[in-house]
Amino acid sequence: MAKKEKVDMVKEAGKKAEKGAVEVKVPARLFIKYKEEIVPKLKEHFSYNNIMEVPKLEKIVVNMGVGAAALDSKLIDEAVKDIETITGQKPKVRLAKKAISNFKLRDGMKIGAAVTLRREMMYEFLDRLVSVALPRVRDFRGIPDKSFDGRGNYTLGIKEHIIFPEMNIDKINKVLGMDITFVTSAKTDKEAFELLKAFGVPFVKKEIINA
Repeated sequence: MAKKEKVDMVKEAGKKAEKGAVEVKVPARLFIKYKEEIVPKLKEHFSYNNIMEVPKLEKIVVNMGVGAAALDSKLIDEAVKDIETITGQKPKVRLAKKAISNFKLRDGMKIGAAVTLRREMMYEFLDRLVSVALPRVRDFRGIPDKSFDGRGNYTLGIKEHIIFPEMNIDKINKVLGMDITFVTSAKTDKEAFELLKAFGVPFVKKEIINA
């Protein structure tokens, strides 16, 4: 998308808003970056014959496990509220699939919350994650590149959900961790690594030794 087209799109959205028309959404910054910068870059890097071969980010799954909910059910409600605040989308409550007496866990008990982000919500969340949240991690030096699953997907573990600026520390009763999984259409971890790195995901190493 040319610069002039972006400006015209924003102006048109403003005019329609003034007239009381339906709001026109401007594409997320990272979506524009993907189309204009990342696709050509990856096509050249991997010598793809067709632009459709270029991998893309399909969805981001944010999962927050709350093991302590077995003792305090209110923690689940707090987890649901916090994930919704962070992602802007209401999550689904996860239930235990089997009972474990040692952990006082019953079949069907609420043990966590998860949300799946796609399209605009996905790009906006990723933008805030890499630009604002991760740099707030104490002594942050980047994230490891060893958590790929062999099928082009990557899972990032966050120890404290309070790194997101949307969280009001004064109102947090318990600091929780979360897993963030990036699901891509990449066929190899090497391709997925280059895709996420192009989006700005701050890996510690520049390359994955084993593709």
